[in-house]
Amino acid sequence: MPLILGTNSIKDTGFNVANSCRFDSSSSSYLSRTINLTQNSTSQHKFTISCWFKLGKTGQSNGEIFGAHGSNDYFAVRVQSSNKIDIISYDNAIKGRLTTTQLLRDHSAWYHIVVACDSNNASGTNRMRLYLNGSEVTDFSTDINPSTGADIIAENMDEFNIGRNIDQVGGAGLFDGYITEFVYIDNDQLEPSYFGEFDEDTGIWKPKDLSELSQLSNTFSFYLDFEDSSNLGNDVSGNNLDFTSNNLTSIDQSTDTCTNNFATGNPIASQAGSAQSNSLLTFSEGNLLMADNSETGIANFGLSSGKWFWEVKVIADQDGLIIGACNEHFNINAELGYNSPASATGAKAFGYYGGNGTATVSVDDGSGFGSYGSAIAVNNIVSVALDLDSADQSCTFYLNGSSQGALDITNLSSGESYFPAVGNWSVSDVSTSWNFGSPQYSESGGNSDGNGYGNFSMAVPSGYYALNTKNLAEYG
Repeated sequence: MPLILGTNSIKDTGFNVANSCRFDSSSSSYLSRTINLTQNSTSQHKFTISCWFKLGKTGQSNGEIFGAHGSNDYFAVRVQSSNKIDIISYDNAIKGRLTTTQLLRDHSAWYHIVVACDSNNASGTNRMRLYLNGSEVTDFSTDINPSTGADIIAENMDEFNIGRNIDQVGGAGLFDGYITEFVYIDNDQLEPSYFGEFDEDTGIWKPKDLSELSQLSNTFSFYLDFEDSSNLGNDVSGNNLDFTSNNLTSIDQSTDTCTNNFATGNPIASQAGSAQSNSLLTFSEGNLLMADNSETGIANFGLSSGKWFWEVKVIADQDGLIIGACNEHFNINAELGYNSPASATGAKAFGYYGGNGTATVSVDDGSGFGSYGSAIAVNNIVSVALDLDSADQSCTFYLNGSSQGALDITNLSSGESYFPAVGNWSVSDVSTSWNFGSPQYSESGGNSDGNGYGNFSMAVPSGYYALNTKNLAEYG
């Protein structure tokens, strides 16, 4: 179980992105619009695509970030199942294709991608260009550049999709994860500096305010900022090229963005030094909804100091549910905080067992069992307040807003990183939804932390904070 932290951990980013859109492949969610580029033939061979994205569940089969589609023909920017970026123009044959050797494996990070095309560029190698996080990618396993003047987006590729692949040749594919600041610029081949910049203090690539980007006025340009929850396909470029939402609702608007990265579940967690992995867990809804099959799911942010708050909503079969945290040595095939994880040296964990209301602290020898709290039922919300700063470290669980008492965890090793975790005790179909501040379910509580982050069911205790990179940069 490697320690994975958000890469965009700058407290003061300057320009702040407010919202993203959460795409769930199992729900077949995407955005679509018909655009007739033949009104401006230049647009078919010269354009730029820019957006930020965060990967959801693993094993995406050609998960399409953007695509222009027609009968049997398409242009696509997609994530292959091998975790490579693939850009392809197909019109009865491949016109151009770039497939990276670089793999995208970090499901906790926001990536910025720019695809800049101009088939009339004098340099053949510059006719399709790819940039990730501000730097140009030049190493490809497939490198086919378009011929001079080729229509990279052909005249029949009039259906534009964000989050969906409908090509008739390569098969269907749906993107799973988060997308924000989606920009399509027609009739211009632009570099990343138009959309982002390197932070002068940290060197981290961050977004720019695009409201004054002059190229947005080009005829077929559009800009989706996802700030209107009632119209997630709203184009704010001024061209009013709004997209239609398909299987997306206001709940799919998220505050998890490239300028404030929130914790989610970690679909690639594995036991350090072994072959164990979350092969039995099913992640969906931006890695916030987890169906558990006798394994422990963990979050992708590790905590070694600070005071932190999050919530877990019980969706199904609470009898085997255990909510708590564990360190990176914990055996994910063990019951979280209930039985000894002695098979993994150095494992530490604690948890609130829901079946009969028992909280346990588990160390190498499995000691620390004790009666605690009330039983947990389906649709209950368990709130977690973890204090790693005080001399007497503790974790207080709240059941539907009612404190179950502070659990003493001072016997766990200080200075280690602990990960929010949800497990079960020998029950195969536990299902829970994490709320680290931007829930995937409708939450009317409206409670935020002292910095104004989050939408929680209960009031956040004073001095405790939501799990996002701005708070981690300040308190973590």
